[in-house]
Amino acid sequence: MVLSRPLKILVGVLTVWPFVYMCAFVGVIVLSVFAVSAGGSALFPEKSDGPPIWFVALLVAHLATIVLALALTAFYIVYLFKTGRVEQDRKVLWAIVLFMGGPIGQLVFFCLYIWPERWPATDPAIARQHT
Repeated sequence: MVLSRPLKILVGVLTVWPFVYMCAFVGVIVLSVFAVSAGGSALFPEKSDGPPIWFVALLVAHLATIVLALALTAFYIVYLFKTGRVEQDRKVLWAIVLFMGGPIGQLVFFCLYIWPERWPATDPAIARQHT
């Protein structure tokens, strides 16, 4: 299974997203704690018909990141068993790492087995295979 350059970039961005989201999530929580302790009434209005809009946006982003993480786990395990880049005797071990290691295992797998393939533009032998 060979991924094109744009697809590799997309998979890489999606693989890094949980780390970016985690930092943003912690930042929002810390900022909201500081804002509440400083009397930030804009974050939690006294009279409201529902939760604040920032909370709803954070909840949607959180749920979307969870769904993305599950989809990435499925993608990586399917890719693992369809690719010839991983030795046959290591595939079960990598499946366990991808499933149990979550985003960290996926990032390591991406760096070792998906990204390093030479670009078709710089290797004429690969360019001939793709045309």
